[in-house]
Amino acid sequence: MENRKEKILVVDDEASIRRILETRLSMIGYDVVTAADGEEALETFRNSNPDLVVLDVMMPKLDGYGVCQEFRKESNVPIIMLTALGDVADRITGLELGADDYVVKPFSPKELEARIRCVLRRVDKSGGSGIPNSGVISIGNVKIDTNKRQVYKGDRRIRLTGMEFNLLELLVSHAGEAISRSDILQQVWGYTPERLVDTRVVDVHVSRLRAKLEEDPSNPELILTARSMGYQFQRLGDFGENEK
Repeated sequence: MENRKEKILVVDDEASIRRILETRLSMIGYDVVTAADGEEALETFRNSNPDLVVLDVMMPKLDGYGVCQEFRKESNVPIIMLTALGDVADRITGLELGADDYVVKPFSPKELEARIRCVLRRVDKSGGSGIPNSGVISIGNVKIDTNKRQVYKGDRRIRLTGMEFNLLELLVSHAGEAISRSDILQQVWGYTPERLVDTRVVDVHVSRLRAKLEEDPSNPELILTARSMGYQFQRLGDFGENEK
């Protein structure tokens, strides 16, 4: 088990892309399985239990958006979407449905490989500089257990993707401190934004966290917006909460 290779599912209807990615990813040490359409992707996913999915948007039978939605009903597996769509709104749709990141076609295989490494590394990481030794923080009716990587709202466990939890952990570990979108992107996703649109990944993930954790996402009390900069988690003492 110690030498188990991380498994990646590559889903794309272009055979050339599947072959290139299967070859390159295998050469750098990943176990790779592939699927040529959305329906095959669902079947392969359930049979192979991958550690990460590279998912094309435009595919026959069931597009990448539909596949992403189905994956999120049963798994928090990291998803990187491949999109040839020029409209930024279309790219953001995948993030809103639960994808962790996206790469725009035509893409450099090296860029995709770097994104894969970053996502896998950060999904596996644990610990934050401002987290108490117990690893548990309670604020309002939300409890965050950084050791078990679990979040509860009241008695109900809230399902977060790995990257959502990493983002929440970063914000909580710097509670009361504003963090820029660029810094969040670097610390959670592992790359420096080259374009302003890159930081939209952060905005969409914050929106998803608010929808899951806030009583009123349109008037957040936990994850606050630092205007013209980024975001900050409510200062724990100001919220009148204690650390357990």
